[in-house]
Formats: sequence, C-alpha cells, structure tokens
Amino acid sequence: MSDTDSFIEEVTEEVRRDRLFALMRRYGWIAVLAVILIVGGTAWNEWRKAQDRAQAEAFGDAILGALEAGDRTARASALSNIDAPNQGAGGVLDLLTAAEQTAGSPQEAAARLLSLADSEAIDPVYRQIATLKAVALPESGLGVDERRNRLQGLAMANGLTRLLAEEQLAMIDVETGDSAAALERLTAIVKDAEATASLRRRATQVIVALGGELPDTGQGG
Repeated sequence: MSDTDSFIEEVTEEVRRDRLFALMRRYGWIAVLAVILIVGGTAWNEWRKAQDRAQAEAFGDAILGALEAGDRTARASALSNIDAPNQGAGGVLDLLTAAEQTAGSPQEAAARLLSLADSEAIDPVYRQIATLKAVALPESGLGVDERRNRLQGLAMANGLTRLLAEEQLAMIDVETGDSAAALERLTAIVKDAEATASLRRRATQVIVALGGELPDTGQGG
C-alpha cells in the first residue's frame, strides 16, 4: 500500500507540474509584460519629475537674472522676454512683471508677492523669487523682523537664491546700523564662486561705501 500511495503521489505531483508549466507557457507573457510596464512606468515617472524640476529651475534662474537688471524698466523688459513653461509659471511671471511696472503702492505689490510666496500650490522656486522681490521693494511696509525672518530661510537654499538672500540681509544690517555684519556678508558674497558679476559688483560697491576692505578674489578685479 505504501508503494502504491507513493506512486500515486508522484503521478499527482507530475501532473501538477505539467499543468503549471502549461499555464506558464500560455500566460507567462502576461506576467513579463506586467513587470515591464511597472518598471517602465516608474522610470518614465522619475524622468518626467526630473524634467519638470530642471525646467522650473531654469525658469527660476532666468527670472533671477532678469531681476538683477539695473532699473525697473530694464527688469520689466527682461521679464517680458522670458517664456513661461506652463500656465502657473506664466501667472508668476505676470505678477513679477506687474510689480516692476507698477506706479502704484509698493505696499500693495509686496502684499501680492507675499501671498504668492505663502501659497503651497506654487512651486518652491517661484515662492522663493516672490519672497526676494517682496522684501527688496522700497517702501514695502514690511518690518525689519519680518523681512529678516523670510530671508534667513532663503539664505539656506542653494545657488543664486542663497546669495541674493544674503545680499538683502546685508542691506538690513546696513539699515539697522550693524555695518560689521553687513561687511561680513558682503565679503562672503564677493568671494563666493557662485556669485554673478553684477551681484559681485553691487556687493563691492557697498563694501567701499561702508569703508570696508575689498577681499582678494584672485580673479584679477
């Protein structure tokens, strides 16, 4: 009986194996296709996110470059020549351009910019730019503490946003009579490899105005 039971079990196992192989030959391609779709979909999603992020950063850099122009007319003109990558970015660009073109209340312009900066629905890079523009507006009505608090967060960011925030913090130091702190910030900006020529030039001019000593950047002036 034991030999018979063993034989039956072996036959049953063999039948199960044959059925499994038959199912795999018939439907195995579905499993393979599912794996390919999952892997491919994940890769596509990550690529799209990277593209969107790079596009937003490039747009933000273009805006920051435009805002470095010498006067309102030049800044407004530079902003108008930037192509927005999407509708949301276009709204941000329109608001920044309007802030440069406005002949009305700087306080109203600052309030509109800060409402944009505080919006969770807006890409962070645009919120940072709106904050920088708001605190830099003359006669914005924003107090020293509020401006400083908003800028300190941006000063921990990367690239030009960080340096522009440091520049505005230095201006607040000058405004509050802390020339030593302003000189320290401005000197660091001049020596920073990521500083643009125009930003370095502005920082140098303020250092000279404050009676400070220009740092040696090793760039031949």
